[in-house]
Parts: sequence; C-alpha cells; structure tokens
Amino acid sequence: MKSESPQDPSLKVITRRSILRGIGLSLAAVPVAKLLVACGGEDAPVDPGGATDAGVTDAGFTDPGVWATGGTAAMTAAASYPDPFASGLGTVCNLTCEATLGPCYATTVARKDISEGHDGLPVRLSFLIVNENCVPVPNATVDIWHAAPEGLYSGEDASDFCTSGDAVARAARWFRGVQTTDANGRVDFDTCFPGWYSSRTIHIHFTVRVGGQEFVTSQLFFDDTVNDDIVNTQPLYNTRGPRDTTNANDNVVSADSVGNYLFTTQRMADGAMLASKTLVIRSSLASAQCAIPGGGGGGGGPPPGGDGGMGPPPGFDGGMGPPPPGFDGGMP
Repeated sequence: MKSESPQDPSLKVITRRSILRGIGLSLAAVPVAKLLVACGGEDAPVDPGGATDAGVTDAGFTDPGVWATGGTAAMTAAASYPDPFASGLGTVCNLTCEATLGPCYATTVARKDISEGHDGLPVRLSFLIVNENCVPVPNATVDIWHAAPEGLYSGEDASDFCTSGDAVARAARWFRGVQTTDANGRVDFDTCFPGWYSSRTIHIHFTVRVGGQEFVTSQLFFDDTVNDDIVNTQPLYNTRGPRDTTNANDNVVSADSVGNYLFTTQRMADGAMLASKTLVIRSSLASAQCAIPGGGGGGGGPPPGGDGGMGPPPGFDGGMGPPPPGFDGGMP
C-alpha cells in the first residue's frame, strides 16, 4: 500500500524557520456534528461541545460558541482540557487498517507543538495506542504530518507536488512531528486544523512504530460537518472557496468505511478543538494487517491525473496549484 518507507522517527532536525504570527480573531461557528468513537467498532456519539450558543457542556467547561484563531498560542486553557479517553475502551478493539503513505512524508521532528507558530484554528490531537486486546502500548512512537491551512505541506525534502515549490513552505517544517506514548499509551500534539487541496478530503497522516518498526501507516479524517463549518467560516480557511472533495468521494477512503477513521472532536473553553482517536495496532508484526477500503474518486475513480494519495505522475501537482495570491506562509 505504501509508496516508500518512512524515515527513522528518531532523526531530529533543527527547524530553520519559525513563523510567529497571530490573528486574534474569532468568528461564530455553527453546530458541530456528533462523531464516532475509534475503538470497539461501534458508533458512539460524543457531545462535541460546539453548541450555537455558549454554555456549560457535559464535560463541565463553558463552550465559547466560537472557534479560536491565531494558532497554538491561542490555547490558553490547554492545561484543563478533559481526558477524551476517560470513559474507557470496552472489550473489543478493532485493528486500525493501513492506508497509503502518500508522497508528502518528509523528515520529522520530535516535538509536541508541530505548528511552528503558523496561524490557524488551534487543535490538540490526542491519541491512545492499544493492541487488539485493548492493552495500552507504551513507548510507541506516533509520527504525524498534514497540510497547512493553505493546503501546502512543508519541507525541502518533500516533493514539489506537496509544497507547490513555494519557497516559504520548503524552508519550513510545519505540521510534522513525532512523540512517544506514555505508560498509558497516550500521546498529544498541538497543531492547527489542516487545510484542503484538490482531489483529497481533509486528512492527517500517521505512522505508529514500536521498537523502531512500523506497525501501521494510515490516515484519519474529520466529520464533513466540521470540515464545512471551518472551511466556510474561519480565517485562512474561508478564502480558498469550497473544497472539491469530501469524505463521500475521497480517493483513499470509501464513504462506507470513513466513519471508522474519524476523529472525535470537541470545542474547548478557549475556542480550540480537542480531536481524539484510539489507534489499534497488531500485537506482533507476524499478525496480518488490514487495508482501508478505497474511495471512489468522485464516484467514478480518481480525477484525471489524480494520484489517489499514492504519488504524482510527472508534472502533476495534485490539484494544489500555486499558493493563494499573497500567500506568505503566515509570516508578516
């Protein structure tokens, strides 16, 4: 399924550009849909804390009724975010299936905050790593990467397909990072909500390794109600027009199976998003791995020249095109 082997997550690089800018603006958000719990293979609704009017949520904090902007610097209440895994896992843990690595993997950095000060809607990503017996896996590394709000990946070692050759994006290493799970199998990242690019629904890539060996590489998604809310209303996200691909017609994951790969999301008191997912890995590499059922590419296969997330044909830019007019990567 994978186009190449990911690089060693122990490799650390010094970030060559730190982009520090905050907008400090908030807009009203529409209600967020109830999502699915990752582990156990059954739908379980979770109050997303995204009511139209601010109020006290089931988690005991006050929902401000608006999403924050300004990147991870806006996460003023992060220390009091609830534990999204407090309700437990149950007794059935279905394996997280494999998806393509894609062409946009690049050298990672060991860090919790992977934003490098980039603007965007701040997000705390929380992962719980367990095996198929629902036993937490400590000391596993979780390596994640995703596009910036403008739809570009970062890194000079990433394909120009992923950065569109933009000098700022190539010089940065936004939205890439690796962390090691604690004794409870938990790991957190601070980031910004990903942007979209043509032929793909909004997604986050990840690889889980144990003892330096890859156990699963796959992708995670957000409910389309959340995606549309943010893309249509939030600064940086709402300047690019409507996206052309949703969870219903993505090339990598089918509409029937995407529900198993959705983050559970909740809006926090500071307006940031808490997005959580339990990832279930094999107890041994000798065990068989499953594959995510593929998508339909808009109902009839990938768009002309589309890569389905595998890798670009010569000269193809994945529909990303050039950066938006005036794009400066969030720098002054």
